[in-house]
Amino acid sequence: MNSPAWRRVRTYFAKPQNGLLLVLGIALTISTLAPLVSILIDTVTVHPGHVDSERTGLMSGYTLFNWSDLFDRSTFVKEKLFAQNFWDPTVNTVLMSAFSCIFAIAYGGFFAYLVTRTNLKFKKYLSAIFIFPYMMPQWTLAVVWQNLFKSASVSGGSDGMLAAVFDIHVPQWFYEGLFPSSIVLGLHYSAFSYILIGAIFRNMDANLEEAAVILNTPKWKVFSRITLPMITPAIMSTILLVFSSSMGSYPVPHYLKLSTLTTRYVEMNVNRGGEASILAVEMIAFGIVMLLANQFTTSGRKSYTTVTGKSGQTQEVNLGVIGKWFIAGVFVVLTLFTSLYPMFAFALETFLPNPGDYSFLTGGGLDALTTKWWLTSENLSENGMYGQLGVLYNSTIWRGFGGQFFVAAMCALVAGTIGTLVGYCVAKNRRSRWANFVNSMAFLPYLMPSLAVGVAFFIFGASLGIFNTFALLIIAGTIKYIPFASRASLNSMLQLSNEIEESAIIQDIPWWKRMVRIIVPIQKSSIISGYMLPFMTALREMTLFMLLCSQTKIITTELNYFDEMGLYAFSSAINLLLIVTILICNAVVNKLTGASLDKGIGGN
Repeated sequence: MNSPAWRRVRTYFAKPQNGLLLVLGIALTISTLAPLVSILIDTVTVHPGHVDSERTGLMSGYTLFNWSDLFDRSTFVKEKLFAQNFWDPTVNTVLMSAFSCIFAIAYGGFFAYLVTRTNLKFKKYLSAIFIFPYMMPQWTLAVVWQNLFKSASVSGGSDGMLAAVFDIHVPQWFYEGLFPSSIVLGLHYSAFSYILIGAIFRNMDANLEEAAVILNTPKWKVFSRITLPMITPAIMSTILLVFSSSMGSYPVPHYLKLSTLTTRYVEMNVNRGGEASILAVEMIAFGIVMLLANQFTTSGRKSYTTVTGKSGQTQEVNLGVIGKWFIAGVFVVLTLFTSLYPMFAFALETFLPNPGDYSFLTGGGLDALTTKWWLTSENLSENGMYGQLGVLYNSTIWRGFGGQFFVAAMCALVAGTIGTLVGYCVAKNRRSRWANFVNSMAFLPYLMPSLAVGVAFFIFGASLGIFNTFALLIIAGTIKYIPFASRASLNSMLQLSNEIEESAIIQDIPWWKRMVRIIVPIQKSSIISGYMLPFMTALREMTLFMLLCSQTKIITTELNYFDEMGLYAFSSAINLLLIVTILICNAVVNKLTGASLDKGIGGN
């Protein structure tokens, strides 16, 4: 046991980070790849009671029928099924994701430029409120959009607020389908663009543009040849994040009635489970292609050397006396409707006798409002309650809220701890290929569409017999949210000098005490962020969890449960409860840690 090889192994594992890295690498590889392999196997597995079983006559085993049937275009009927089940959802998904990227980059990037490079008024307020749509549940703006613009004269049912109050009737494409889905997702994810592009605008070396100005370079050429290449990595990162996140969105196209890969998966999974899994494989393939494209476009780094100019702060662009107030006013109104109006709208819905019907505003006025959706304390079948108690007395809602909070807390605890250890171990072994592989495995789930990850763990969990358990929700959430914690931890650990820990090693201080007494206190803000990001995300997660449990298990999946019952006031109350809870948690974290998404850009 004293051979050179054994001594090298013993020396290697004498460092705790090496042993941890090996264990974490194996665990992450299995937990990330095993569910993905389960999806691939499910595409060729016979599903009893489904179309593949009926057509092949098999009750078990494997078949290629799902692949051949999905892509079969031999007859007119098959052609229509191919378009309905594959081609149309794919085209809609790609267009929705692409348009969302364009809108998010244009809207968020322009706002980042105004906040960082101009003398815009109300920067602190606008910067803080601009990110509200991202902090809210993804489907919030979709529901508000529909309640605001819906027109009974076009689609039937009740009028939205604009049609009922102002008699403004918009065409159907404006409030249903591709256009509103793209706008809503673009608004939701514009925070990515604002944060990433704004950080580069804020930290850009003033020499670069000043040197070009001194050399009498036209402004359009300065922007196209210097400014734009500098923010290209941020733009590509935004495209990667927004495209993959939009592709995996279910609630937005569901509420706005657009057929996408996610909505079609849910519909097909009833009797075409194997073919639905092929759609999940397609979503994963898109995520991998986006990652490879991002790495290819950002593999080369542009560098600049200034031949003249003097270093200094970038001079703010003067918008003019009227411009700085007018543009600020426009954004105040826009952020009012995207950030504050949703809370008012959901609160109002819970007091309407018939949620979604705003005719009372032109009829009986405030006297028509009711508190029955909140305060009914007895089982009633009349008045549209369907035997449900009011929100404040409804055990189903509060049990679901408690379940969601528990899942979010456990995901944060496990994902935050694992992510922190991954960041620490990778930073300590930054030149190791194994460390780079572990880092990639930790980040890979983030690039996968949420529904695809949910499908993977749905199949994986069903095979293990843990479907509809909190354990499955926590495992899926942990794997999906580890990237938040690992990236936050890695970025902070890379800033630490090795001498800090080496001085403790010389004094023979154990590893666990070095972590608790030295590493964690120094980087507590980043580590807390690594715990809070999974918590805040899991608290408003629907797409990832919707296939993994019953509709009443957690509060986000209860939305569909109450919508199917026609209790839209309860859905609005749940949305309001989630938004208020998330904002309170975010405010508490900001107060205790000083952390803020927009800090360093324009929010401080």
